[in-house]
Amino acid sequence: MTEKAKINKGEATQAAILNAARDLFALRGFDRTTVRDVASRAGIDPAMVIRYFGSKDELFALAVVFDLKLPDLSDVPRERFGETLARHYLGLWEGETRNHGLPLLIRSAASNEFAAAKMREMFTKQVMPVVMRAAGKKKGAERAGLVASQLLGMALCRYIIKLPPIVGMSQDQVAKYIGPTLQRYISDPD
Repeated sequence: MTEKAKINKGEATQAAILNAARDLFALRGFDRTTVRDVASRAGIDPAMVIRYFGSKDELFALAVVFDLKLPDLSDVPRERFGETLARHYLGLWEGETRNHGLPLLIRSAASNEFAAAKMREMFTKQVMPVVMRAAGKKKGAERAGLVASQLLGMALCRYIIKLPPIVGMSQDQVAKYIGPTLQRYISDPD
C-alpha cells in the first residue's frame, strides 16, 4: 500500500470514528457511550479508537468542537440584535446550517463535568464576546449569561425534551417570542 493510500485510509478511519462517536454521544450521552460502542458502530477494533484519539474524553472533545458562527452584531441594526441571535440559533438546530454537535453537548453537559466544561468554554470564547461587544463592557458578561440561559432553555425544551407546544411552533414564532427577551438582555439600560 502506498503512503498516500495509508494516509487516506487513516483519514477515513478517523472520520468513521468521529461520525460514530457523534451519533452515539448524541443518542446516549457521554456517560452511556463506550469506546467499544463507538468502535462497533465504526466497524473497527476498539484499540483503533484509542490509537487515533487517545481516550474517550479526547474523542468527545473533538466530536463536539464547532463554531457557532455567531453573527457580527455591529452589522445589524441595534433594535434587531435579539431577533438576529434567535434566528441564527434556531438555524444551528434546524435547516441547512444545522449543527449535530449541539444536542450532543447539551445532553452530555447535564451529567458530565467534561462536557459542561466544553459548554462553558464555548460560551466564554464565542457567545460572551459577541454579546459584550453589542451590550457594552459594563455588565456585558451578565447579559451574555442571560442570553445563553434563554437560548439553552429554548433548545432544551424544543430539541431535547421536545415539549409539544414549543416543538409545534414555527421558527418565526419562536424568534418572535424569544427575540424581544434577548433584545432586552442585550440592550436595555441598567
